[in-house]
Amino acid sequence: MLVLQEVIAAIPKDIPVILDAKRGDIASTAEAYAEAVFQSLGADGVTLSPYLGHDSLTPFLSDALHGAFLLCKTSNPGAADLQDLKLAGGTEMLYERVAALAQSWNSLDNLGLVVGATYPAALERVRAAAPDLWILAPGVGVQGGDLRSALQAGLRQDGYGMLITVSRTISRAADPRRAADELRQAIECEREAFLKARAADRISSFAVGKRRAVEQLADDLLAAGCVRFGEFTLKSGLISPIYLDLRQLVSYPDLLKQAAQAYLPILKGLSFDRLAALPYAALPIGAAISLAGGWPLIYPRKEAKEYGTKTEIEGEFKPGERAVIIDDLATTGGSKFEAIDKLTSAGLHVSDVVVLIDRQSGAAEALAERGYAFHAVFTLTGLLDIWENSGKAPSERIAETRRFLKG
Repeated sequence: MLVLQEVIAAIPKDIPVILDAKRGDIASTAEAYAEAVFQSLGADGVTLSPYLGHDSLTPFLSDALHGAFLLCKTSNPGAADLQDLKLAGGTEMLYERVAALAQSWNSLDNLGLVVGATYPAALERVRAAAPDLWILAPGVGVQGGDLRSALQAGLRQDGYGMLITVSRTISRAADPRRAADELRQAIECEREAFLKARAADRISSFAVGKRRAVEQLADDLLAAGCVRFGEFTLKSGLISPIYLDLRQLVSYPDLLKQAAQAYLPILKGLSFDRLAALPYAALPIGAAISLAGGWPLIYPRKEAKEYGTKTEIEGEFKPGERAVIIDDLATTGGSKFEAIDKLTSAGLHVSDVVVLIDRQSGAAEALAERGYAFHAVFTLTGLLDIWENSGKAPSERIAETRRFLKG
C-alpha cells in the first residue's frame, strides 16, 4: 500500500489514475474502500464489480470528480461462464444488462465499463446498449486483442469513448517510451480512419435518403393526377402521350409541401434576394417554398392592373435586387422570357430559373442561349426511369412517352 501510494504520488496531477482494484462489497464496506482509493491512495478512478447492485457502487460515484469502471465483459476466457448467460425469456446476455444498467446509473457522468478488447463482438453489443459511456478495454497485446477491431467496435460516434490499456507489451519492451508512443500513434490512426468511415456513411445515408424522398415525390405526383398518360393536345398542337398538370398540387397540402422541399437544395446553392413565382401553377408552389425557406416572394402578373397602382409585379422589392424565377414546368421557355422581361423592366436582376419538371422540349437550351442558368428537380426522362423502376406506370406508356420525347 505504501509503495502504491508513492507510485500514484509520482504521477503528474494532470494525468488521471485508474486503480484496477475490482472492488465490490456491501455499502458500509464500500464506503471504506472508496475512502481508501480516493483519499488515502489518491487515485481518480477505480474498477468495480457490479454484482452487489447499485447501492454498493454509490460511495464511489457520489463525487463527480471521481469515477469508476464497472466490470462488464472481461477479457479472460472464463468470462463466458457467467457474463454470457442469457436472461430468462430473451436473448439479452448478462453483460448487456450490466451495460444498460450502467447507462442508467451514470447520473454524474462518471461511470464507465470494462470490456475486453479480446471480444470485438461483445464490444459492439455493449456500445449499442451504452452509447454514451467510456469503455476501459484491456486485452490488446499479450492477451491477443486486436487494436483495430476493438476501436471499430467500441468507439462512440464522436470517435472517443475508449481507453485502451496495455501493460506487459509496454512494461516489458526494450524501450517502453517508444512502445507507448507507437501505441498512441496507432490508436490515433485508427480513430481517424473510424471518423472518415463514419463521415462517408453519413454522406451515403444522406444521399440515399434524399434519393428516396425524390422517388417518393415522383410516385406521389403520379398518384395525385399531376401526371397522366393518354392522348392530349398540347398548346403547340402536338399530340402528347403524357400530360403534366401541377395545378392539382393545391388540393394536396402535404404533396405541395413535399414539392416545395424538393426545390430547397437547388435554391440554397444560388444567390438571390427574392423568389419570383410565375402565375398560375407556380404561385402556390412559390408560397410553400417561401414558407419553407424564409425567402420573400413576388410575382409578375399575367396582365397589368388597369386600376389602383396598375402594377405589373405584386409584392415588395427594390430595384437592383436579384430574383430567381420559380415555375412548375419548363417546355420551350417562352413564358420564362415574358416574366424575365417584366422583372428586368422593373429594375430586378435575373440569373436563374428553377422548375420542378423539365419537359426537355428546348427550354434549357433557349435559356442558356440568353445567358440564364436553368435548374430542374426532375427531367421528364428521369421521372420515366423512376416510374419504370417502381412499376407505378405501365411499361407501354413509358415506352410511348420516350419515343415521343425522342421525336
